[in-house]
Amino acid sequence: MGGSAPRRDCHLPVETTSFVDRRSELAEGRELLSRARLVTLTGPGGVGKTRLAGRIAARVARAFPDGVRFVHLSGLHDPALVPLAVADALGLHDHSERPALDSLVERVRDRRLLLVVDNCEHLPTACAALAGALLRGTTGIRVLATSRHRLGLTEEHLLEVRPLPVPDPDGDLTAADGYPSLALFADRAAAVVPGFRLTPANRSAVARLCRRLDGLPLAIELAAVRMRVLDVHQLLARLDDRYRLLTGGSPAALPRHQTLRAAVDWSHELCDAREQAVWARLSVLAGSFDLEAAEAVCGGAPAGGPATRAPRFGPERSSSSTSPGGESPGGDSPGRAGCPDVLEAVAGLVDKSVLCREVTADGRLRYRLLDSLRHYGLERLRETPGEERAARVRHRDWTQELAAACEREWFGPGQPGIVARLRADRDNIRAALDFSLTTHGEARAGLRLAGTLWFHWHACGAPREGRYWLDRALDANPDPSPERARALWTAGLLAGCPEDLTRGRRRAEEARALAQRLGDPAEAAHADYVIGVIRLFSDDIPGALAHFRAAVARGRAPGQHLSLLGLDHVELACALAFLGRADEAVEVCGEIRRLCAEHGEQWVLSYGERILALAHAVKGDGERAEAHAREALRLKLAVHDVVGIGLTLDLLARIAADRGAHHRAALVLGGADRVWTDVDRDRWGSACLNATRRAAEDRARAAIGAAAYRRSYDGGAALALPELAARVLDDTGEDSETDTGPARPDGHPEEPPAATVRLTRREAQVAALVAEGLANQQIADRLVIARRTAEGHVERILSKLGCSNRSQIAAWVAAQR
Repeated sequence: MGGSAPRRDCHLPVETTSFVDRRSELAEGRELLSRARLVTLTGPGGVGKTRLAGRIAARVARAFPDGVRFVHLSGLHDPALVPLAVADALGLHDHSERPALDSLVERVRDRRLLLVVDNCEHLPTACAALAGALLRGTTGIRVLATSRHRLGLTEEHLLEVRPLPVPDPDGDLTAADGYPSLALFADRAAAVVPGFRLTPANRSAVARLCRRLDGLPLAIELAAVRMRVLDVHQLLARLDDRYRLLTGGSPAALPRHQTLRAAVDWSHELCDAREQAVWARLSVLAGSFDLEAAEAVCGGAPAGGPATRAPRFGPERSSSSTSPGGESPGGDSPGRAGCPDVLEAVAGLVDKSVLCREVTADGRLRYRLLDSLRHYGLERLRETPGEERAARVRHRDWTQELAAACEREWFGPGQPGIVARLRADRDNIRAALDFSLTTHGEARAGLRLAGTLWFHWHACGAPREGRYWLDRALDANPDPSPERARALWTAGLLAGCPEDLTRGRRRAEEARALAQRLGDPAEAAHADYVIGVIRLFSDDIPGALAHFRAAVARGRAPGQHLSLLGLDHVELACALAFLGRADEAVEVCGEIRRLCAEHGEQWVLSYGERILALAHAVKGDGERAEAHAREALRLKLAVHDVVGIGLTLDLLARIAADRGAHHRAALVLGGADRVWTDVDRDRWGSACLNATRRAAEDRARAAIGAAAYRRSYDGGAALALPELAARVLDDTGEDSETDTGPARPDGHPEEPPAATVRLTRREAQVAALVAEGLANQQIADRLVIARRTAEGHVERILSKLGCSNRSQIAAWVAAQR
């Protein structure tokens, strides 16, 4: 029953600048993927492998019913994290004790998807093992990798990504506009010199410049930025002078890797001292980062604490201030008040194309250093003894303060924002933990950070990675401490499979004993919760009832986290409901609702609502049970609690079956099983959890017959989670055997249209012009705005619509009309 259903979601990086023509490579890449299951794009740094891989993936996406997923590896340094990063990109929530790669292969065995793995060169062995395991263990997964070197597998097909072709500067240049290297230079130059275009007067100089830069896209982009202060002939002359110095006056060309190095060196020299220092310090940040993180790492704060205030997490958005690039960063960024030097340097680095700007799905602005530029920055940072460690300590301390701020505010209204923030910063969390656990004298800080993130590992669907870091941190910190007690019970809390429950309980008991010896009542109470919940998951319902009744009677321990206090009540109500004592369970749920309402909390409340639904189902009040279960699902969707979503869908199926809505029960079960496929098909082997699902299936199948049950079940399994949730949250109560839309050629239903998205008036204008085929500069000219402003609008439109390219915007506009 628990097989994978087609999901056809496409998770590719949003393009924020135009893509130069690589028709032959695009065609060759598509052709290779049609006959090979492992294709590696190889080539030097700065040649454009990542952009090309994204374009190829977008072109072939329709051939993969389970979609396309993109995995960035540039921020990873530990080979053991590669399968965990892939599982994260695929939305898997592994609780098992099996080796991570084996578990990954098992979960995706029946899927048909394209996995794009970017920047494999620094983790070649782990990436080769990943690709080999997927090729051997699955039949429907294809891998598109980017690397400076081949992975070395016999099944691997290589596509060499060459620099862009450049015409002969002294030849016939009448058709020069058709050369992508010149087109790229002209496009990027027009971004800083509005109206710039190729003319008979400048074509030869541009061609000579691009030839000097070996047609390397990154080198061309960095050079084009200088058009802000130099014309193309001056730019070429300056570049010729630099190359003569590098070659000792020889006319011989530089090796290609030195060409890029020379271009980056030149960009670095054209930065002022402040920008150079910020570039170097930012290189310790992994993946993308926001202005707060940049200020913390670059602000020169002492190693004992971050340079900025802790962020707030809530719906408030700032509209009166802007950050580098002209966009509002959102949230409570302290950069507008605290670190003007860093702010100005970041703005300068954005203008010089050293930093890339990215806009998140919720409209927040982040930055990224391209991999080649990040490695260059690290080299510069290491030129000053002690500077790299100091920057990494500042980064780690900022990450700790971020985690602590998130934990403090977790029991409150900002939970969805906290989930999004920590997910956006997962590469930086990994980097901070790795630094702490591999650097002498920093292990205690790593233990503290891993334990502070207990709610992230547990509530946000990262149990496997949480156990990985906690195991490492506990091994590195054997001495008794409050941090060790916290890490022990957190590791126990993340035990989610039968074979791990025994070890989890031992760790929680060790944590409780240690906390009691240290006189720490809060950590003792937290550990006590874990012991009780493991008893509940081990189907010791009477023992769990006695345990949580005693915990609730004791009341809140000094310093106990309100989330875990609330969960004490949730598990008490759960045990009562499982034992049929529904009225008592309803009474306890009333306490949960009052506590959560007082603080505007959603995650614990979602479990309270689910248990309230279970209690009313036990009482036979299906209408009230369904209302509370729907509310639980709505709350769980807000914080993307995947385990909670699966549990609630199981309960909704049972309620539907109890109410005689058997087609609806089958449809919901199909969707529930699809959700559980990403967690654990067997629901951790729990008799109580499986009994809920089995009761719904047995009743529905008996009522409507096996064939009708299967049709409705398959219809639910074919729905992506947003569409399934919309169907389930519809309160019409209809129970008919409905189809799920017109079929695709592969027999699966077509994807439903995207939900209505609200664009601002200006965004709607820009979207309409994109649909007409206008480029960013043409849009800027039409609306009389800056090109950068037009680019920002396009970025936000892509983000809001969930699109990966301009063609999809055009399709959306057509659909609206």
